[in-house]
Amino acid sequence: MNRINKKLQEDKKLLSIYFTAGYPSLTDTVTIIQNLEKSGVDMIEIGLPFSDPLADGPTIQASSTQALKNGMTTEVLFNQLKDIRKTVSIPLIIMGYFNPMLQYGVEAFCKKCQEIGIDGLIIPDLPVDVYNETYKATFEKYGLINIFLITPQTSVERIRFIDSISNGFIYMVSSASVTGSQSGFGDEQTSYFKRIADMNLKNPQVIGFGISDNTTFTQATQYAKGAIIGSAFIKHLSTKPVSSINDFVNFIVK
Repeated sequence: MNRINKKLQEDKKLLSIYFTAGYPSLTDTVTIIQNLEKSGVDMIEIGLPFSDPLADGPTIQASSTQALKNGMTTEVLFNQLKDIRKTVSIPLIIMGYFNPMLQYGVEAFCKKCQEIGIDGLIIPDLPVDVYNETYKATFEKYGLINIFLITPQTSVERIRFIDSISNGFIYMVSSASVTGSQSGFGDEQTSYFKRIADMNLKNPQVIGFGISDNTTFTQATQYAKGAIIGSAFIKHLSTKPVSSINDFVNFIVK
């Protein structure tokens, strides 16, 4: 069974952390992953930096720009992660845009992910129809779960379709805006969380965008299996050493 599915079966609310590979420094990637697992994080999303990250807010965009300047590439990331399963056992997901994967070769990319122990992919700009028709068989051949995003504007029909071809979790974007932290969720977002929960989808939902502290984590996980934190963690890394990751995680889950 895929590590993501095993983790989703656990009787707890899950915390997933996103960070940009190669940030703050090129060689920080593995140390950050190891520290996140030691701090009790349930899943990790490793961001593959891209020069035109349309869905990302300014914090993640800036980290991507710096990571690229530092020399991060797909090949460098794969090389950094080649022995990651010797020290890390929690689910690892690569989140990135489709262009670098196309350039690498989709099948070659998936094969490499399987070799190093990546469990899933999140590709915001890969349309679900294109995935289903063209790439689903390749992803499944290499044991990779592809995770799709839904927003408050996604139609019920679309959500049902995404649910039908998914076999992990659904990434619920808390709002229609780009990534970034906020102080709390309003009635509109809460009603959206409840509306999706009431659909009784076969795949659990994990909420991302706008989660930055214990309050927003608690609000999100009231209606979903877990929550994803990205911008707030990257802001932490921009001013604090990697050794302080445990402090950040304790601040979120208290």
